[in-house]
Amino acid sequence: MWAALLLIVSLSQYPAEARPTDEVKTAPSDEAEKEKTANPSPPPAHHKGWQLGGSFRGRVERWDWFDPGTPAAGKQNDYAFFASYLRLTAQHSTNRADIFAEVSIPILAGLPKDATAPAPQGQLGLGAAYRAANGDRVAYIFVRQANVRFKGVAGENSSLRLGRFEFVEGQESLTQDSTLDWIKRERIAHRLIGNFAFSHVQRTADGAQFSYNAHGTNVTVVAARPTVGVFELNGNKEVPDTEYVYAGITHTGASKKYDARLFYIFYRDDRGLIPTDNRPLSVRKLDTTSLNISTIGGHYTRKLGNADLLAWGALQTGDWGKLSQKAWAYVAELGYQFPRVPGKPWLRLGTDRTSGDRDPNDSKHQTFFQILPTPRIYARFPFYNMMNLEDDFTEVILRPHPRVMVRSDYRWLRLSQPADMWYSGGGAFQYSTFGFSGRPSGGTRDLGNLADFSIDFKATTKTTLTFYYGYANGGKIIHSIYPAGSTGSLAYWEISQRF
Repeated sequence: MWAALLLIVSLSQYPAEARPTDEVKTAPSDEAEKEKTANPSPPPAHHKGWQLGGSFRGRVERWDWFDPGTPAAGKQNDYAFFASYLRLTAQHSTNRADIFAEVSIPILAGLPKDATAPAPQGQLGLGAAYRAANGDRVAYIFVRQANVRFKGVAGENSSLRLGRFEFVEGQESLTQDSTLDWIKRERIAHRLIGNFAFSHVQRTADGAQFSYNAHGTNVTVVAARPTVGVFELNGNKEVPDTEYVYAGITHTGASKKYDARLFYIFYRDDRGLIPTDNRPLSVRKLDTTSLNISTIGGHYTRKLGNADLLAWGALQTGDWGKLSQKAWAYVAELGYQFPRVPGKPWLRLGTDRTSGDRDPNDSKHQTFFQILPTPRIYARFPFYNMMNLEDDFTEVILRPHPRVMVRSDYRWLRLSQPADMWYSGGGAFQYSTFGFSGRPSGGTRDLGNLADFSIDFKATTKTTLTFYYGYANGGKIIHSIYPAGSTGSLAYWEISQRF
């Protein structure tokens, strides 16, 4: 069995790590529920001491991006494509170690051929991103995870994982409370380091993870290098010259009324690429030195009867090439549930604020850097991310039936600084792509509004059907870049099956 794991690792050319965590029965969620940070739940099939299983996800995406109105693009801002994602897993456990391996097979069909317009209009939705990363390639098979988890390395409550694994900051431990765990999955996890679960290739990491759990406290330390993936089908490779170190301590109160965390992240990117920021291109071309960013922050979430609150914040220092990094971000949210009202509505409102850069000509870079997030959790129609952004929202979640969850959000989106850019993207995912794009603001803050709706239907214990529709009414920034049409939409239909 050990030889089998070593063979898998040697074939993938990288170390690896991760094992399934136990499923927790919590309030329903969107994609973070279906794509938990762990692997699919331990499968029932056995073969000589190994547990075999996996999952399948199929999705049709229809994009109607903002209209560039250029002959070169035609109507290629309006298109649909199909994608599927098959994951096959094998796990073996002993008293001293767990061995886990996962092979993934992503498939893309019907991608648009010319859904990229000249700058600053750029890629017209994620179909264009997949096309740019893969060309005509439509499928690939790769080792997504392969790792060993050693138990009791520093006492019975500790473990050490080595190899290729998934890691999502903010979700190192769950509380077993449905409200707190929904908030952790949907409003805390993935903000700075995530697995990009919405994409059809996703992201893992090669490295080591130490964990300690006792008396409601979790300590996690990770040192890793992200893998290629997200939009590029060949997820076998690493993103070179890019690493992060994460250290976090999380505590859940004995009464499970609150959950709190402090964390530190160091991120280095020494790929020598032209960074995306608000300086003129001629200046940025002369500054391809490494990024060395330190982020310190934390969260606190609490239940107060049927009400709940969340506070999250982070500060950044370090070097953005030749500039000094000075940035911040904070989140404040409030929710209230009505368990005795039909549909059990859960109303939420909140604000997300991240700093932007005031002056492209000074020695400081003040745009909050989102590192390696899963953007789509916080931007369900992902035409923006958490950089240089003010995002005020209202949200309602309904449970008309135990198998059905309905959710609708409305968001008011503005840039924090008009001298900065409108950013999108989720971080490094291949050698030659910076991972974040920026479009000019035109000297205004008005990005637009987003209204969306989703419904998740749990057809069986292992089958989930999802429909999502989001409609964006672009503000002055989007209208100035896409004068032929400043409204856009995203719809998708999805089936998720575990086996």
